[in-house]
Amino acid sequence: MKSWLIQSFSAVLGRLAHLYVQVTASGSARKAFATTSQAGRSTRSHGFKDVGRSASTPVGACRRQFALAHRGYRHRGANDWLLLATMLGCMLLSLPTQAERLKDLASIQGVRSNQLIGYGLVVGLNGSGDQTTQTPFTVQTFNNMLAQFGIKVPPGGNVQLKNVAAVSVHAELPPFAKPGQTIDITISSIGNAKSLRGGSLLMTPLKGIDGNVYAIAQGNLVVGGFDASGADGSRITVNVPSAGRIPGGATVERPVPSGFDQGNYLTLNLNRPDFTTAKNIVDQINDLLGPGVAQAIDGGSIRVSAPLDPNQRVDYLSILENLQVEAGKAVAKVIINSRTGTIVIGQDVKVQPAAVTHGSLTVTITEDPIVSQPEALSGGQTAVVPRSRVGAEEEAKPMFKFGPGTSLDEIVRAVNQVGAAPSDLMAILEALKQAGALQADLIVI
Repeated sequence: MKSWLIQSFSAVLGRLAHLYVQVTASGSARKAFATTSQAGRSTRSHGFKDVGRSASTPVGACRRQFALAHRGYRHRGANDWLLLATMLGCMLLSLPTQAERLKDLASIQGVRSNQLIGYGLVVGLNGSGDQTTQTPFTVQTFNNMLAQFGIKVPPGGNVQLKNVAAVSVHAELPPFAKPGQTIDITISSIGNAKSLRGGSLLMTPLKGIDGNVYAIAQGNLVVGGFDASGADGSRITVNVPSAGRIPGGATVERPVPSGFDQGNYLTLNLNRPDFTTAKNIVDQINDLLGPGVAQAIDGGSIRVSAPLDPNQRVDYLSILENLQVEAGKAVAKVIINSRTGTIVIGQDVKVQPAAVTHGSLTVTITEDPIVSQPEALSGGQTAVVPRSRVGAEEEAKPMFKFGPGTSLDEIVRAVNQVGAAPSDLMAILEALKQAGALQADLIVI
């Protein structure tokens, strides 16, 4: 039944691709897909016994037709609609089940964001700015700004600023950002300002790691916290009033050079290096585009041949990043956070045969002194006689046994039966790891 559903789904997708080519592509593309569709129908006419073979036939024929179209992709005069239609049809016919998009598994080398940082002043604060006696750099920056406008502060002048704060400004410049576009910025106080609420950031250049200015920031802050205090010293603070954001507060002034449109190849870097995932990506791309188009450099990088024309390269990657690839399973891990008591057990964690018992011994010591009072006219003295009561109680915990290849569900069920707390479970997992019965990496964070 499952094979029949897959075959029917592939037939529907093949028909949709065929109709798409009839509308958009040239006569050669329609002929190629007509041949592919005829091959699929001829194999399906033999019944459902050859479902596996009939499902692979359209994909193989489609891949061969795409290989012919791919040879002329880089040359001028190539029919781009023919190529894109062929790629779309092949992708629809080769969709695997329970897979992830390639764009969720890998990123393109060179297509990355860049960090920017700057130093500036926030003005307009309601008396919650820096105390200039303790932050002299705020006064120095303020004097330098006034000098730019021809205003000179008398030497030795004691400038007291209550509505000015020195701040750091940082932002992330996204890939392909062009001059004139805006980006969000975050402003944080670096002095002793109590709050930046209601302040405005003055023009601040944002620099990259190379020292060049890539953006200019300015605007009114949005602060999510507030701070209030009374005359008697009482104070209340909600969230963090010494930091804020300005959506679209910086304007890009210089683009960052990118190697996206250079060379004959593009490199895909996996977000989580894995040999199985890398192999699946290479196989999926080569099945779609032809042998040798994708090559695995190592377990974390894949080199893919790409067109020279930037416009064609964008179309090319638009198809690749939506390709469905089955990702490899991660290494079995058990994560323990000893500070919060959080325990995360991975799906593939297994336990070898082992017997486990875990109990606690409680010792209680209470002091109950007795006062000894002598009889009247006996000449005796009142004395305090110490009396201690010591008790010990050991909690009875049943022993439970793990069988060979115990799964995650069985581990959780066994631990819940004995009512183990998170701290008890940590001790059990550590003991199993030391005994060599836990088939997983035990990571304590």
